[in-house]
Amino acid sequence: MPGFAEVTFKGTRRGYYRFDGFDLAPGDGVLVQADRGEDLGQVTAVGTIAERKCSSSGGCATPTPSQRVLRVASADELYRARHKAEDERRARRETRRHVARHKLKMKVTETEWQFDRKKLIVYFTAEKRVDFRALVRDLARAFRTRIELKQIGVRDEAALLGGVGRCGRELCCSTWLPELKPVSLQLAKDQRLSLNPAQISGCCGRLMCCLMYEHDSYVEARRKFPREGRMLKTQKGPERVVSVNIFNDTITLRDGEGGHRTVTVAELKREMVSRRRN
Repeated sequence: MPGFAEVTFKGTRRGYYRFDGFDLAPGDGVLVQADRGEDLGQVTAVGTIAERKCSSSGGCATPTPSQRVLRVASADELYRARHKAEDERRARRETRRHVARHKLKMKVTETEWQFDRKKLIVYFTAEKRVDFRALVRDLARAFRTRIELKQIGVRDEAALLGGVGRCGRELCCSTWLPELKPVSLQLAKDQRLSLNPAQISGCCGRLMCCLMYEHDSYVEARRKFPREGRMLKTQKGPERVVSVNIFNDTITLRDGEGGHRTVTVAELKREMVSRRRN
């Protein structure tokens, strides 16, 4: 029975492949079938884990991938892959010169050679649609290979280039985050965070992905608190909920005369139960 593997390439690019006749483990360098050639990547998951990741990401059009892992990469092939970075830097500089000559409103983010040099992928960002047909012809003549221009968003650009976030750690999207999911402003509102864009935005200029990490915990924790603005009948009479603090497990109340007091959730429940009994 053929195996199932997830293989990652430069940046966040990944693919799913079948293999047969040899064993693979995460971390192995492998040669895989690519568009009219071969490409070298690194195995990040195999077996059931790879199948689940493929299904959850929508990367599997069929139960069995059409492309396969050809072989485990040799030491010489791994050496060549590590030292192609300089060639990609030269390709990036040359591509940017051609873009400037054609006066195209696009930003070349990165370039990636297919391992067998039969294709050069150019990643770029642009605010509007760009007619780059003439650019592709010039690049094909300059590099003597097939050219693929791939437009990406600013979040994908950050994942491709990497960097350090406001937390002082490397960007999640460029290290371990498997998929870039939409992040809405409601996540910040639910967590009572400042809505100042400078404080809740990442290097890409979009809302930080980490706003999602604890969101479910905040929503679950707030279920035991009354909603802000709600009027409660306590032992001291009608009082309005001003604010809640899920970390200290407290609620701030205001009475009709403007007086404030802070009680715990347990204390408020006892007051309300006692009032109902009386």
